[in-house]
Amino acid sequence: MSIWEILVPTMMPEGRPIRTRQHRVWDEKVRTITGGLTVMPPVRGQWVSPDDKLFLERMIPVRIACAREQITEIAIMTMQFYDQQAVMYYRISSEVYTIERKK
Repeated sequence: MSIWEILVPTMMPEGRPIRTRQHRVWDEKVRTITGGLTVMPPVRGQWVSPDDKLFLERMIPVRIACAREQITEIAIMTMQFYDQQAVMYYRISSEVYTIERKK
């Protein structure tokens, strides 16, 4: 298991803002795959597409503790769910620890 971060869009490709209600559905899909996620505050980003188009957009970094196969599944689901041209995700850490309180 590793800690991964995926950048979730705040706008649909046609420019319509993504509503919180839609993000909550995405959150539930991720929880079904991994059991949890940590949603960070939105950030501004820029990227140039293969056809040289500049994209300026706000994205929501989301951290997820999971296996590589799970984050790949989440990235594919994210691209389809939000109708995106591309989705970026990357490993933050390969060490994950959890301490639980003893009863």
